[in-house]
This record gives sequence, structure tokens and C-alpha cells, in this order.
Amino acid sequence: MKQNGKWSLDRRLSTWFAIQTFLGLTLVSTAVYIAIAFNLDTRQADALAQKQSIVTHLLDEARLEGDLPNLKHKLDDFFAGHTDLVLELYEQDGTLVYRSAQSRAEVKRVHVAKFSLASTAGVFGDLTAQLSMDTRADDDLLRRLAVTLVAVALLGSLVVSAGGFLLVRLGHAPVQHLVDQTRDLAADTLGRRLDGSAQPRELQPLVEQFNALLERLGRAYEQMEGFNSDVAHELNTPLSTIITSTELALRKERDPEALRDMLGSNLEDLHRMSDIIKDMLFLSQSERGARARRTHVPSLAAVAFDVADYHEAALSDAELQVEIAGDFAGEFDVPLIKRAISNLLGNATHYAERGSTVRIELTPRGAGFVKLAVINRGQPIAAEHLPRLFDRFYRVDPSRTQAESHHGLGLAIVATIARMHGGRPFAQSVDGQTSVGLVLASQIEIS
Repeated sequence: MKQNGKWSLDRRLSTWFAIQTFLGLTLVSTAVYIAIAFNLDTRQADALAQKQSIVTHLLDEARLEGDLPNLKHKLDDFFAGHTDLVLELYEQDGTLVYRSAQSRAEVKRVHVAKFSLASTAGVFGDLTAQLSMDTRADDDLLRRLAVTLVAVALLGSLVVSAGGFLLVRLGHAPVQHLVDQTRDLAADTLGRRLDGSAQPRELQPLVEQFNALLERLGRAYEQMEGFNSDVAHELNTPLSTIITSTELALRKERDPEALRDMLGSNLEDLHRMSDIIKDMLFLSQSERGARARRTHVPSLAAVAFDVADYHEAALSDAELQVEIAGDFAGEFDVPLIKRAISNLLGNATHYAERGSTVRIELTPRGAGFVKLAVINRGQPIAAEHLPRLFDRFYRVDPSRTQAESHHGLGLAIVATIARMHGGRPFAQSVDGQTSVGLVLASQIEIS
């Protein structure tokens, strides 16, 4: 059955089986035909040689007896029982001396043997004999054999093709069973798994890989649903605030100062919504394959210092000090690296103990890799939260404290920037010291 202009696998395999069978039977039939034809030709040559020796013996006897009529009579008697043979005797001048009763003109295809007979008694001179064998019976046999072999090759190919088609259909029955199972899968049934218990060993890896894919799809679908819920929550809260305050402002007269305060508050909410949308667009672009635009950076420590200088006011309000340790040179996307450090530093600023020191460490990790970690002292993070710190809109604090200034995408952006640089994010919290950062791959210039 054709679908979209292409043959089905059943038909394709059956056709190839038929072609291979036909070629195989054709080769075998050709070999049989050639072998039989060769044997028949050899048998004809041997038969002519035997008849030639008999004719030679009769002629020798006739020469000794000197009786030519008696020779012709003996030859007639001999060839009377061999209707497939024709003997012609010629003198040296071409005169026909003897011809058997059957004319060679009647023979369509012959096997001919010519030989000379030397005169010994002087009754008649030297003769040239031509002995012809009619091969029509053997030719008919070969013709019938060829027709039979062709018919056998064609019929055998059809039989094998039909049998092969049935066997292929039976062999593909497990695949059809898998197709039937996958047909029932939908977004609300991703929890189902393919049953591979009845599948052959060759399909077991496919079933396992497909079930693993379903597992990943299920997790991704759950994350997407959670992400949609989080987006709705993050945008709904400021939108509700803006709508409510605007409605109140329209219902009654307000003095310019109160109205200015209300507009300022609305503007803050709008900026927050704009930041969420920009961050979501950035994450979406990175998931579509965006890569870091690398340029040579002689000092990552200098980049970190610039970011820390930008956060000076927030750090001062939190009574925090910043310490930068280590350095690294390589090729990075500077704006992305600054954004990652800024997000990490902002996160540490909000959760570090007041009066403590936030440490930015740059540590080489093998050839072409650097570990960038922002370390602060503060409330430890439970182990079950660490793997999810880089999920979108994920907060360790379920009460969403400080949600006004943190919308839950900062560390997700850090993880994305790490992947854009061929690296990965990491987080660990031990004995009140939390280290969050990323490992980056860089093409280091060698001097």
C-alpha cells in the first residue's frame, strides 16, 4: 500500500524477496540449462565418434572384399535403424558415391563429423565421408527444459513473494501493536507506558527508549503547566493592583500628590511585568538555539568587579562586603556573563547574613573551563530544593516573600547562560554557606 508516494515496508520487503528469488532461480535455471546442453552436446559428439568408427570398419571390410554394392547394402541396413544419422561419401573429385536414405536437407540442425578414408584395395579411390546427426530431438528437449525452468523461476518467485509478504506481515505484527498503543497516547495520558512484554528482543530497546521519552515528556508537560500557572500568577498580581488602583482613582477626585504616588506605584508594577516578559523572551530565544557571542576577555575578575560596583548601593544597604578571588582569561559573551553574575550577586544580597562577606570565586576547572561561584553565609537551603533552584519561578520560600523584587527567573537565566557557554549551573549549601554559580567553557588563547 502506498502512502505519500512511498511503498510500505511490507510491500518493499516482499518485492525485494521476489526479485532476489527470481534472480536466484534464474541463475540456478541457467546453470542447469547450460549443464544439460553441454552434456547433450558431449553425448552427440560421442555418438558420432562411435558411428564414425563403425562406418570406417564397414568401409575397410568393403575395400578388402572389393564389393562396392555389398558395401552400400550394409550401409543401408545399418542406417535403416538410425534415422537420425545421414552418411555421404564423396570421391576426391566431389562425385557422390553414397548417401543414406534420409536426406541431410531434411535436417534442420545437425552435428557433423567429416573424415577421410584411404583406399587400400584399389576397388575405389580415396573417399571423404560426412556423417551428420539430426539434433532436433535434443533441441526440443532443451526448448521444453528452458520453458519449464522459466515457468519454475516465475512461479517460484510469486510463491516466495506471497509467502514473504505473509511472513513480513506476521513479523511486523509487534510493530503494529506498538502503533496501536501509541495511537491512544495524548496529553492527558502521558502517564501510560508502552507494554513491551510481547515484543521481540530487537524491539525491546525501542520500547525502553520510547518509554523514557514519555517520561521526559511527562515531566516537561508538568513543568509547562506549572510554568503557565506561575506566569499567570506573576502577571496577575501586578495587573490586579494596577486595575484596582486605577479604578479607585477614576471613582473619586484625588490631589495631584496622591495621584502621582499611585502612578509611581503602577509604574513599578509595569516595570516588574516588563522585566518578567523580557526574561521570558530571553529564555525562549535561548531554547531555540541562541548561542553566546564570544569575544576575548582578558580578566573575568574585572568583569565581576564592574558588576559588584553596580550593586554597591544594595550591598551597602545589606551591610555586605564583596570579595573577588581568582581570575581567568578566555572567550565569553561579556553582557551575558555580567547578567549571570548580577543575578547571582543579587540573589546572595537578599539571603546573606547582614554584616557578612559575599565571595565571588573564579577557579579554573580543567582545560578550557572555569567555575564561577558566588558564596554567601546565611540560612542553609534544604537538599530537596537544590536541584530545583534553577527552575523557572521556583522559590524555596512557598510564602513568596520578597516576590515584589524577585520574580523567580534569575537563576533560570543563570542556568541558560551556562548552557549557552557549553557549561552547566550548580548549587550547594553546607553548614550555613551557600555556593551558587556556573561552570563555563571557554576557548582560551595560548600565548
